[in-house]
Amino acid sequence: MALRNALLRFAAVMLFATAATEAWAHAVTPGDKGYIQEIFGVHIVPFLYLGAKHMVTGADHILFLFAVIFFLYRMQDIAIYVSLFAIGHSTTMIAGVLLDFGMNAYIIDAIIGFSIVYKALDNLGAYQRWFGYQPNTKAATLIFGFFHGFGLASKLIDYEISDEGLLANLIAFNVGVEIGQLLALGALLVAMGWWRRTASFARHAYSTNVIIMTAGFVFVGMQMTGYFVA
Repeated sequence: MALRNALLRFAAVMLFATAATEAWAHAVTPGDKGYIQEIFGVHIVPFLYLGAKHMVTGADHILFLFAVIFFLYRMQDIAIYVSLFAIGHSTTMIAGVLLDFGMNAYIIDAIIGFSIVYKALDNLGAYQRWFGYQPNTKAATLIFGFFHGFGLASKLIDYEISDEGLLANLIAFNVGVEIGQLLALGALLVAMGWWRRTASFARHAYSTNVIIMTAGFVFVGMQMTGYFVA
């Protein structure tokens, strides 16, 4: 039974990862891409929607958030870590676009995949066993938030958003991302709250983080393959 449950969780995570390959690369649907490229001026509501849509369909963000909150029980701690991630993500997304500073999409997405691996290993207590040292988890969350923001900035730069109303639209997009993050976080907290009340959580917490780590490695492999093949 335990093996079957582990296999089912692995299949679910990998199916999610495969289905979200486009979202993983911070892609925008063709319709949204065309809209972004063609509009001029300030469009607050549409960019709010696009930001929220990006967040709730982004496999990288959701898996990283899932790993971050996995062993957080107090709402105060959850708020601190999610805020650090949001600060990092927001800073580099807005600054990257305004300063026209992007990174290779494959490389940045591989780093984002590594952030999932890193946090899963942290949840498994690997660093204390391997190095006898626990890295600062808050600093890591902020730093990886910076990389998540660079990933989105790189894609937005490629779409050549009009300079007219750019700052207002970017702020609206970022607010939308945070709204989407709160929606995704709410769903995760509901699911985690239910799971933690069952005996299954203690039995399968380790294997679930192994699955999250594996998904992160798969994402890294996909992006590096794309980098060398493209």
